[in-house]
Amino acid sequence: MKTGNKGFFIFITALLIVPALVLTGCRGKSSNVKHVAVEETLQQDSLYIFNGKTLDGWEITNFGTQGPVDVSGGKIYLGMGDGCTGITYLREFPEINYEVTLEAMRVEGNDFFCGMTFPVGKDPCTLIVGGWGGSVVGLSSIDGKDASENETTRYMQFEKNRWYKIKLRVTEEKIEAWIDEEKVVDFTIDGKKLSIRPEVELSKPFGIASWRTTAALRNLKVQSIADK
Repeated sequence: MKTGNKGFFIFITALLIVPALVLTGCRGKSSNVKHVAVEETLQQDSLYIFNGKTLDGWEITNFGTQGPVDVSGGKIYLGMGDGCTGITYLREFPEINYEVTLEAMRVEGNDFFCGMTFPVGKDPCTLIVGGWGGSVVGLSSIDGKDASENETTRYMQFEKNRWYKIKLRVTEEKIEAWIDEEKVVDFTIDGKKLSIRPEVELSKPFGIASWRTTAALRNLKVQSIADK
């Protein structure tokens, strides 16, 4: 009887342990698959031109008037300086038929918190968001006229410490821009002369700056329109 009881006990124990091991192994395998899938998804999104951790691929623009530039919490902070503070992209950038998207925030100050200099073919131009005292939006420059005095000039109110989604689209015929879902620039080039102000010359071919304002940037992407 004792031997029989012992054998029965071993049999029951095996019935309990084997399913538990199988379940544990399955759970571990499932967890690993999900982890790899997430990593692969992140690696496949090559549209980002800011990795959220460092200024790899960028340089702090040496305006000579700049404030501090820091990266923290997935954001780039452009500190208030005595003029422009900005970053310039060092890698290959398209000249035409592309879209740029990002989010920008005015943290402190009362002037532009996103001065985005970009190429239109061989010519440079700058999209100003919140300039000339804090409310001007437009392109600088068109036929020598700044964002405050050409056909793209418009006025908007911007809150501090609020993120604004900005999209820029550049084609051979047009320059278009949106803030959040509102279209704010719809400019047909049609032989007009595009240029930039001397203050942002070092932002070429692509760079973003603020003027006497602390700004934050995140989620910077660029995409060829042909790839959409």
